[in-house]
Amino acid sequence: MVQFNDTNPTQKLAELYKKEEERLIQTLAPQYGLEYIDLDGYTINPEALVLIPEQQARAAEVVAFDIKHKNISIALHKPNNPSTTALIEDIQDRGYIVRPYVASTASLEHAYARYQETKNTMAVKKGVLDINPDDIFKRAKSITTPQDVATAITNIRATNSPRRISETLELLFAGALALLASDIHIEPEADGIRLRYRIDGVLLDIENLESHIYSRLMSRLKLLAGMVINQKKEAQDGRFTFTLGEREIEIRASNIPGAYGESMVMRLLDPSVASFSMDRLQLNPLLAQVIADQLLRPNGLIITTGPTGSGKTTALYAFLKEVHTAERKIITIENPVEYKLDGIVQTQTSDDYTFASGLRAILRQDPDVIMVGEIRDHEVAETAMHAAQTGHLVFSTLHTNSAVGGFPRLVDLGVDPHILSSSVNVILGQRLVRLLCTECRTTYQASPEEVSLISDIIKEYPEPITVPKPLTLYKSVGCKTCNNTGFAGRAAVFEAIVMDDAVEEVVIRDPREHIILEAAKQQGIPTMQQDGIMKVLEGITSLAELRRVVDLSISQKAGQAAASRDESDLDITDHIV
Repeated sequence: MVQFNDTNPTQKLAELYKKEEERLIQTLAPQYGLEYIDLDGYTINPEALVLIPEQQARAAEVVAFDIKHKNISIALHKPNNPSTTALIEDIQDRGYIVRPYVASTASLEHAYARYQETKNTMAVKKGVLDINPDDIFKRAKSITTPQDVATAITNIRATNSPRRISETLELLFAGALALLASDIHIEPEADGIRLRYRIDGVLLDIENLESHIYSRLMSRLKLLAGMVINQKKEAQDGRFTFTLGEREIEIRASNIPGAYGESMVMRLLDPSVASFSMDRLQLNPLLAQVIADQLLRPNGLIITTGPTGSGKTTALYAFLKEVHTAERKIITIENPVEYKLDGIVQTQTSDDYTFASGLRAILRQDPDVIMVGEIRDHEVAETAMHAAQTGHLVFSTLHTNSAVGGFPRLVDLGVDPHILSSSVNVILGQRLVRLLCTECRTTYQASPEEVSLISDIIKEYPEPITVPKPLTLYKSVGCKTCNNTGFAGRAAVFEAIVMDDAVEEVVIRDPREHIILEAAKQQGIPTMQQDGIMKVLEGITSLAELRRVVDLSISQKAGQAAASRDESDLDITDHIV
């Protein structure tokens, strides 16, 4: 039967005209000496957009679509249009450096549609999207404790200022930066809007925000992060940046619907407080030598494991800096790029540039060292193995509970156990523990139960360790220096398993965790429990803090339990180190 296409002819003509115009603009761009840009699908930066009022932008046939520091990217339709030229000169007179692009009418209309979203969030003053870095900097200098943030929120509430939303927003960021918080949590509840900071890995209640400013505050944040403002029933992710002096602070935002409204978490990435060096990892001497030897190898796969927020990326960045030389080409694929590393090509995943496709593309770029942000499926795992086997040193992460858990996880992802030995060099496991505040920590005599626990864990330490009796340990107290938490900063506790002949044999024969652990004992690398206990004995952290992040009971019983139980009934997740 003959099929007829009854698509509206007018619509088809419009689509043809749009494609023809795009081709024409792309062809004319070099003649104008400008770059071509297609804004359809481009994430318009709202901070740039509002620098030119909509009516003025339409009259001059331009749109500002991105901004970084004082560099502003502007799409224009007719470079020789007097209105366009005058507007660009006006922007330059305001101190901006303009980077012009040529765009089609359809591209400009796509960008103009974003103005409506900005109108939905306009409250009492024009330019509501602006974040004043000077105000954030001034506020941050006056904040030394979480109570300072709570007091400032109360003061803003009392003054009833027309800039209440802006002041509250600036205060949230100022407080987080001053207190070295890693995340800001805004959580609507039945009786208020809960504000919390995550400091040294632990959430701390700050103050409840006013319910009646919540929706306007969320609209502001969603617009800054490039989210859809009127979409409140689906999870959204976004990001934005602002500059404080020489520091560029990047915010990664996540928004989810909840019973009482949308909940937002913002991760603060501040390169000025990040330090990626082997010394900062504080590896114990035995493991430090193992890692140093592995980083000297020209090829193979080095994997770090642990839950989200356990410092895996920090460790990989330290490894990258350690192996970086002028003679080596290093490329990363990350989701997202958290910190910029000089001299290293860093790429970021997107819908069209996944870990799998990106890794294949990277292999065509003649790299010496590759970092893959995460091995999450069979395709990425196999490609990473192939790269490690063909002369590349590869770094990556796995989400497992331990180093030993990395081997069955790779097998579970479909990797042939027989190729693991020729691909994997070492798998590390890690957790972050808080460091005792040196200003207020205090000593106490360990209880018999604590002495027994420490003795049981440390008795198989690769080097002889004598537990003194009586045993003196340190515990947290709290003072003004540490905001009464008893802790200041964090450090990682590590473990590792090197792929050697003994480990290779059991991985191929029976890759269950307790069997791999037994085979790896002769390597002389401390377990995570042993590494943590050494930090407890040195007064770096407390036993209670170590227990919070590391299961100390398993190491005492795992060996005996594994020997006594019928192996056929064991589950590989029963013995997580």
